[in-house]
Amino acid sequence: MNIKNQVTKMDAIVSQGAIVDAVQQFFAEDATTSDYGNGGTNGKPEMIAKMQGFAGAIAKVNGITHHHSIVDGNVSASEFTFDFDMKDGSKIYWHEIIRRVWNEQGQVIQEEYFNAA
Repeated sequence: MNIKNQVTKMDAIVSQGAIVDAVQQFFAEDATTSDYGNGGTNGKPEMIAKMQGFAGAIAKVNGITHHHSIVDGNVSASEFTFDFDMKDGSKIYWHEIIRRVWNEQGQVIQEEYFNAA
């Protein structure tokens, strides 16, 4: 499986704001995630539920910028800036690196988020 192609496809979907779709299409069933300071998820269903809840809390997408991605073997790193107004009146502005480990079938088996600000 060409991991670079998978990264390009997944990042394009994330750039459009379709984060739930990206998880549904590219995560392996046993994928895990972890992020800076807020825990993580175990398994694709848990990540889908988390992303559905998050997406449902967004009032307005001010911007999603994909800066660049790199791929080394089965590991990728994608740099994004996310700018959202939330339904509770708060604002989210994340500049982050998303590190992914991919399996031989071209699915994400681990995703980790790093604050790039």
